[in-house]
Amino acid sequence: MSRSTALAAVVALSGGLALAGCSSGSEPGSPELKVSGAFMPQPVNSEMASGFLTVQNSGGTADRLTSVTSDLSDDITIHESKNQTMQEVKAFDVPADGELDLERGGNHIMFMRLKQKPEQGEKVTVELRFEKSGPIKVELPVEAPTHNPKH
Repeated sequence: MSRSTALAAVVALSGGLALAGCSSGSEPGSPELKVSGAFMPQPVNSEMASGFLTVQNSGGTADRLTSVTSDLSDDITIHESKNQTMQEVKAFDVPADGELDLERGGNHIMFMRLKQKPEQGEKVTVELRFEKSGPIKVELPVEAPTHNPKH
């Protein structure tokens, strides 16, 4: 598939998706997840990119983010940053009545071997998968390479 065909498919697909995703549990006390603040800084090369967002859980039960998928890459991992080093982890906790913050300088989503380099103004669709809740589709708007909403 050519880059322009792939990009057109991503744009067409993302047009029908909401900017933030929600997943509510079917049982009382189950996790109730909502995603906000999602973005991807425009990558400086076509090898790797990172994604950031917040998963809020208003339910009375904790959950865990276990994986992320996207058409942008077949190699997506979640990374923890500690003591100025990052390492892949199997899952992140989403506490009951709390939130999981994936943010610059901290825990994040890592996209390796990109199929195309996203440009500022585009959107990248990802699917977040959880241990208990159903998957949530989220659009990551591609922002300037230095974008950091917390500063």
